[in-house]
Amino acid sequence: MINWRLDLRLLAFIELFIGILMLIPTTLAYRYQEADALRGFLIAYLAIAVFCSTSLILTGKPKTKTMYARDGYLVVTLTWMIATAFSAIPLAASGAYVDYSSAYFEVMSGFTTTGATVLPEIESLPKAILFWRSQTNWLGGMGIVVLFVALLPALGVSGTLLVGAESVGPTKDKLTPKIKNTALILWSIYIGFSVLQTILLLLGGLNLYDAVTVTFSTMAAAGFCVKNSSIGTFGSAYVDIVVTLFMLVSGANFALYYKALSGKLSSVLKDGELRVYLGIWAVVSLLAALKLFTSNTYDTFAQSLRYSTFQTASILTTTGFATANYIHWPAFTQVLLFLLFFIGGSAGSAGGGVKVIRIVALFKMGRAQIKHRIHPRGVFQVRVGQTTFREDLLVSIATFFGVYILTGVVGAVVISLSGADPLTSFSASFLFLGNIGIGFGEVGPAGNFAFLPSWIKWFCSFLMLVGRLELFTVYVLFSKHFWKH
Repeated sequence: MINWRLDLRLLAFIELFIGILMLIPTTLAYRYQEADALRGFLIAYLAIAVFCSTSLILTGKPKTKTMYARDGYLVVTLTWMIATAFSAIPLAASGAYVDYSSAYFEVMSGFTTTGATVLPEIESLPKAILFWRSQTNWLGGMGIVVLFVALLPALGVSGTLLVGAESVGPTKDKLTPKIKNTALILWSIYIGFSVLQTILLLLGGLNLYDAVTVTFSTMAAAGFCVKNSSIGTFGSAYVDIVVTLFMLVSGANFALYYKALSGKLSSVLKDGELRVYLGIWAVVSLLAALKLFTSNTYDTFAQSLRYSTFQTASILTTTGFATANYIHWPAFTQVLLFLLFFIGGSAGSAGGGVKVIRIVALFKMGRAQIKHRIHPRGVFQVRVGQTTFREDLLVSIATFFGVYILTGVVGAVVISLSGADPLTSFSASFLFLGNIGIGFGEVGPAGNFAFLPSWIKWFCSFLMLVGRLELFTVYVLFSKHFWKH
């Protein structure tokens, strides 16, 4: 059963909320006297007003505020699609983007924290448009619906199903008995780190506009930048270090920060996923730095380490920033970075991808199967840190990984219809699915997605959405059983 009246009413309120947040870039458009951008935002407001008023009038007051599992999946998926649809209007209506397909692709890339762009040249665009583009990154990092649940609990709707459908990872951390309090805590931590990074970037010589937009994309593990050469534009080791640090922060489970603030530091240090996550970053960074130095790619080991630690963190956390064109690095380092495509950040983080916890669980499942072959009567548990995984959860993880790879392969086949070479096609597909933003071939750090035909941009937008909501939240809508009463 689906509570259509309640669902449509929620969608209207969420979109109205997005419209209010659009006031910030609108103010910037007025401040910088960007008439085209201002016109784009005004058109978007008109469209939002028509949608919200029509929806609220047609639905009236719902007979019940009871939500079912189906409502959670439906509302979350439609929220991201509709929010993107209206948020793309300023980009298209201002003339900053060649067509609406490109604008929709760009905003979906923003909200899903992918960071892939169709722009061959960025800095010439209106500052207000670029700010809104980065702001969508930040809003999507911790989740649109999670923010809505945190700030607007007065609607009287239980947010458990909504947050559960939007949250990432095989397990869901509920920090407090009430889901709205959990959502508020997560967003408070998220904002706190964002303020801290902005201050540190200001101390590094960036102006307020650049500091805020870089922070938006860093904390969201997203990758949009208002500069053509991404973070490499600033040419500052200090900025590289700050951004690297906060990319790692965004890629870790935010529940751990709450535990640390609550005085449970020992449980944080014992967290198995965190250890593996930081271990992968450290090992890959060191191996890449050694290869870069010994191959004379950079003059000193310190310089090699600076670029390797940044790029490793960028791809592992699925941020997608760049300080160097790693396409020109030795093959060994490129292979290391490519393998990170299939890992991603931690569960409960702003990062995308498969998630570290799932990769660790898969490896331990494989080891358990080997032991079982030797000892058929033995019972072998899969543990990650202090957590023992139930059998049903292991099946869920294995299924997720299989469907993830299959989706990526199908995506590569479709993208190849654009004329892209195999490396570009596979790289593009998995960077969309993993919400990474940069890849290999034509879509490396110096590339963009302007070459894609409009219909493939729509397909890639779907891949980004599926990846951000972790497959099944979206795929369940294609099941005939979902629509049966």
